[in-house]
Amino acid sequence: MNNFLYFFTFIFLISCSRNEGNSIENPQNQETPQNPKILEIKGADLSFLPELRQSGVQLLNSENQTEDALLTLKKAGVNVIRLRLWKNPATPNSSFETVKNLAQEIKSKGMKVLLSVHYSDSWADPSQQKKPQKWDHISFASLQDSVAIYTRKIVTEINPEYIQIGNEINSGFLFPEGSIQNLFQMKTLLNVGISAVKSTNANTKVILHFAGFQNANSFFTNVADLNYDIIGISYYPNWHGKSLIELQQNLEQISNSQNKPIFIAETAYPFTMSWNDQTHNVIGNSSQILSEFSATETGQKNYLLKMKELITAVPKGIGFCYWGSEWVSYKGQNATDGSSWENQAFWGFNHKILPVSEAYK
Repeated sequence: MNNFLYFFTFIFLISCSRNEGNSIENPQNQETPQNPKILEIKGADLSFLPELRQSGVQLLNSENQTEDALLTLKKAGVNVIRLRLWKNPATPNSSFETVKNLAQEIKSKGMKVLLSVHYSDSWADPSQQKKPQKWDHISFASLQDSVAIYTRKIVTEINPEYIQIGNEINSGFLFPEGSIQNLFQMKTLLNVGISAVKSTNANTKVILHFAGFQNANSFFTNVADLNYDIIGISYYPNWHGKSLIELQQNLEQISNSQNKPIFIAETAYPFTMSWNDQTHNVIGNSSQILSEFSATETGQKNYLLKMKELITAVPKGIGFCYWGSEWVSYKGQNATDGSSWENQAFWGFNHKILPVSEAYK
């Protein structure tokens, strides 16, 4: 009997010792919860906002109260506003003074500014990269000087936290001199712009922006010797493929290969396939979107949540930016020159903010 008691006491003491080894006094044996990754850029492009304001259209918050877009998005968690800048546009929209004034307002509300400098008088993208008309018929040396002077002025007077040297420059920029077909000249012009930024404000982060991920790594390898800071990638399912696995793999490959932070510079998704004016919409049928996410308010929100999740999972991923978030049908339901994007905006056809804004929390 005594032997049995001795044995039981021995087992009990061993058990207590093991439990003490796993106690709070030994935190090294406990799993420490990791802090969630905080994205540097949770952005929205609001380049059409001055036009909306001029039209008098009223946007509503979730409580059906009239509220300016900047305030609504600030409350939602947006921390970066992206604006496009054109050199000498036909109207004041996207002009230097308009963008400068809006940038100051954005900063006053505690958000950062990301400038997409097109180095053109109008739209610049992979299909068109026309240089400003005033820069036509000048020598290559003079073009470099013009780029440097213009870029320094932008950084000095607007002082963005982020600046793109060109917009979706897959094929180059400032055509014809800056075409990728003449890689040396393209890189020379990019370097002039980058150097102008760095010499004016070393804290401004320079972005090089590419549309899609196909051939992106090759492009960034070609410009690897340039002193830029961040890789920006546009992703639209209709144009850049419908495999999110492939998207994530490529974002990881590109950022790891170039050893640069990366973010989704542009993306968008519809909340309906209907329209609210007489202007042809870019996205209008289900073959253009992902099967995983329907063209509904919930589908739009879940898509952006997926983009957020995806870029967060990329080790060097730093954020995302939604394009056309404010581009509602502000010219009225009969406009043939209105919005081609109102079914992808953040405000519905009744101009009330949609659930997609909750993805920024």
